[in-house]
Amino acid sequence: MEKKWILAGLHAFPGIGFATLQCIINHPLGGWEHALQFNSSDWLERGLDLELAMKLCSEWSRDWIEARREQLEQKDIEVITRLDAEYPLLLKETMRPPWVLYAKGESKLLHSLSVALVGTRVPTAYGRKVASMLTEELASRGISIVSGLARGIDGVCHEAALLAAGPTIAVLGTAIDVPYPSEHTSLYRRIVEQGLVVSEYPPGTPGHPGMFPQRNRIIAGIARGTVVVEADARSGSLITADLALEANRDVFAVPGPITSPKSRGTLALLKQGAKIVTDASDILEEYESFLPSVGESVREAVTENELTDEERRIYHMLEQGTLGFDELLVRTGWDFGLLHSVLLSLIMKKTVVQLPGVVYQLI
Repeated sequence: MEKKWILAGLHAFPGIGFATLQCIINHPLGGWEHALQFNSSDWLERGLDLELAMKLCSEWSRDWIEARREQLEQKDIEVITRLDAEYPLLLKETMRPPWVLYAKGESKLLHSLSVALVGTRVPTAYGRKVASMLTEELASRGISIVSGLARGIDGVCHEAALLAAGPTIAVLGTAIDVPYPSEHTSLYRRIVEQGLVVSEYPPGTPGHPGMFPQRNRIIAGIARGTVVVEADARSGSLITADLALEANRDVFAVPGPITSPKSRGTLALLKQGAKIVTDASDILEEYESFLPSVGESVREAVTENELTDEERRIYHMLEQGTLGFDELLVRTGWDFGLLHSVLLSLIMKKTVVQLPGVVYQLI
């Protein structure tokens, strides 16, 4: 069985969380890819308790994994593991990237230029207006709008992106097939149809409050920058901003009235050095080199279908930013000749340009 599905099977098994899976995969004994042949002693040697070890031996099997795989396919849920080329590179560079992502919709959006917009669940009329205005302008330029499908600013941003016929990504703090809050079920379905819904939690995962702060690292991790539109002093949006800073991403904040409690969080971010946003151009100017010209269709829609699988892989890597030849060698694992020929082909197709210092960038 493919390593991908061994990993996905371990990830989905009840009782195996992020830390346990990390212990299994990174254990000095290694061999996790042969886990289907493990006995209880093998599991105990990798730090699992006796109850979980016995449960794995009696219940976890190739048939168990295949049954889960069929269920996911029936629900049109795509599985993307850290082992896959489809896994977003920006997220992989963060402190605790999820082992597995579950996706419904256009998973290629994980490789698009993305900006997260987050804020309070109880926004003012000002916050709603600003969130909608910024989203519409960014989405109209082909930027994917990332948010958390929560009440308030999140929902406003997803709605505005869909209204602008732009791409949007909803990151859930629940199982991939459980829209939350329930009043956003219709919004969830529309995003699946026109954008992307992702979660690190497989179907059947029972919900608990701690899952929502955890998902914030994914929101910050897949986006180049995070914009906090409106937030009070203890808003969860500030956690997302902190995680963006940890990941060396841009943090923006929208100023609000100093008399409004909903402005305390954003004003604090501005004092700490976040970039002030008074209109969308304050965000767009940071990513101008990645954007198509006004009136030009999004680059991917024009060129990606014309690329080979190898060219498409390099294309997605360069969507995250300029990269040097040596770094591309490491990330692809290819030999020198193959990488050189793929890059040359992309240059001839006028998709990539070579910059001084043997650095490559999308045109």
